[in-house]
Amino acid sequence: MRIGVCYYPEHWPESMWEDDARRMKALGIEQVRIAEFAWSRIEPTPGEYDWGWLDRAVDVLGAAGLKVVMCTPTATPPKWLIDRHPDILPVGADGRPRGFGSRRHYDFSSPAYFEASRRICSAVAERYGQHPAVAYWQTDNEFGCHHTVVSYSPAAVARFREWLKARYRTIQALNEAWGTVFWSMEYRGFEDIDAPVGTVTEAHPSHRLDYRRFASDEVARYNRMQVEIIRAHSPGRPVAHNFMQLFTEFDHYKVAADLDVAAWDSYPLGGLEEQWFAPDVKARWLRSGHPDFASFNHDVYRGMSKLPFWVMEQQPGPVNWAQWNPAPLPGMVRLWSWEAFAHGAGCVSYFRWRQAPFAQEQMHAGLNTPDNRLDVGGSEASQVASEIHTVLAAHADANAQIRSKVALVYDYEAKWLFEIHPQGADFHYPRFAFEYYSALRALGLDVDVVPVDASFDGYSLIVVPPLPVVPDDFAERLTRSGAQVVLGPRTGSKTRELRIPANLPPGALTSVLPLRVWRVESMRPNVTEAVLLGQTGGTADGVARHWRDFIDSDGPASFDVRARFADDHPAYVRSGAYHYFASLFDDALTMRLFARIAQEAGLDTQALGDSLRISRRGGLTYVFNYGDQVHTLDNVSDDAFVIGSHEVAPQGVAVYRSQ
Repeated sequence: MRIGVCYYPEHWPESMWEDDARRMKALGIEQVRIAEFAWSRIEPTPGEYDWGWLDRAVDVLGAAGLKVVMCTPTATPPKWLIDRHPDILPVGADGRPRGFGSRRHYDFSSPAYFEASRRICSAVAERYGQHPAVAYWQTDNEFGCHHTVVSYSPAAVARFREWLKARYRTIQALNEAWGTVFWSMEYRGFEDIDAPVGTVTEAHPSHRLDYRRFASDEVARYNRMQVEIIRAHSPGRPVAHNFMQLFTEFDHYKVAADLDVAAWDSYPLGGLEEQWFAPDVKARWLRSGHPDFASFNHDVYRGMSKLPFWVMEQQPGPVNWAQWNPAPLPGMVRLWSWEAFAHGAGCVSYFRWRQAPFAQEQMHAGLNTPDNRLDVGGSEASQVASEIHTVLAAHADANAQIRSKVALVYDYEAKWLFEIHPQGADFHYPRFAFEYYSALRALGLDVDVVPVDASFDGYSLIVVPPLPVVPDDFAERLTRSGAQVVLGPRTGSKTRELRIPANLPPGALTSVLPLRVWRVESMRPNVTEAVLLGQTGGTADGVARHWRDFIDSDGPASFDVRARFADDHPAYVRSGAYHYFASLFDDALTMRLFARIAQEAGLDTQALGDSLRISRRGGLTYVFNYGDQVHTLDNVSDDAFVIGSHEVAPQGVAVYRSQ
């Protein structure tokens, strides 16, 4: 456990650097990220490098005892490079290039940019790969931010055709897989296939899904090139990338496979404002963030990181990029930091050391104000650094890895498919995955978020949000685990080619779940259906939202109906260890059902309410109070507390020995 900070020496007079480094160290900071946007200073003229300033910055930080995270500067290609190769710019669905003047203005498929990136990455890695102060690396910055994963440039289309050729081998196989006989869309050769945009009405969904898969693979290819260069010149130093919160436009598991550290950028208040949450929810958690938002991301990235994941950018105060940007309540920067460590983080790094007084992010707070005085977030970061020593001294296993008894399956392709084929305008996969996760956390359960191809051995409960495409061995791995399994609606509803399974949904899962989804419907946001756990005609126990599967038994095997809609159709059925939800239920009913199934899985639950959260790591229990009332912890001895006490104040943290 350690804290870090993001620093931009190129933004400040060199006369400030030594004092900045000294104050960082005094604050308790151990690692400093630099240079991710510095290409124009590193290479101000084509082929001519200015290393002097960066050499001195690295030396100053190293002399202060700080470890440097050196970044490749490819998120911001300089103007001279764009002028030389305008085809580097990504092309939007409207056919227009997206211009220079901000950041991330490049196309992953551009051959010119791929080679330019290879050159600058090699130069930086050769220069600093063996520098004693450079302990870690970061590739690029926030892949895909500002809707830049998918480009419709000529270069992208050319590479897409090659991608299709490698995938399908023959054009006949592609036509069969996609079903292009529909609307006379059959192709005679791969060279006939364009990007799926600009059509009169909806483009072919299989075409669109494959284009998303291709675009995702391009991100992985680009990142892999950078990682290979860094490893060649700086062997033994971990390589990270800073992913974004709840970002789903490329398959992060494929990118993380080439990394040592999956890091992410945590902005709980901006995330709350920019996501789907209802206005009353946004108002409720305005200055604290939703109690499950940061932790969901922690668990997502922990599930793909080889080493302990990092928070590369932790919100330290108001940000600048959401529609409204409130200030965190006192104590929240400390709470967010400890919450990351409780979920397995190795480092929490704050963005940024000092608020910039110029350019696009001048309203984004840092640990220090623009006039170089410590801000609230800086004081709380210093407190966290001091408390880390207390926690590490209190328990030898405080840095232990986390292995939960509950797994939640998370899949990026599911989001793309439901976006392409929603059937209901608000069928939003990340929201439903988050709501399942939030219900589990409100029951006091620790959760591992895992990919669809994970091993499920050792879990007692496996929860699968709507998963349209299931791998061939999915049922076998689920069954082998011996866990109770919850499947959300629409699971197994499509083949990999985006067709309805021949035997109808849930497709291949009928081997373990003998049901047949013969009809579906989507529901408007102002429409719900009553759900009854008892007999039809009784009082409703909750409501169904967004979606309904109409199901009946498939063959001689049957299932137990545990809940019905008011019209007597099954809403929740069980067959052995498998539980199938035919809809998305309201939060209270979802939690009630999860509590029952968790009990059947042999797990203990507790009703924490909406503002208290508990996590366990390495023999320590962490308690976080997002609410506005003091929470009293019972049944904990006085001498067990490492941080805090029985009385957990609003926005407070307590840590106690649990074994």
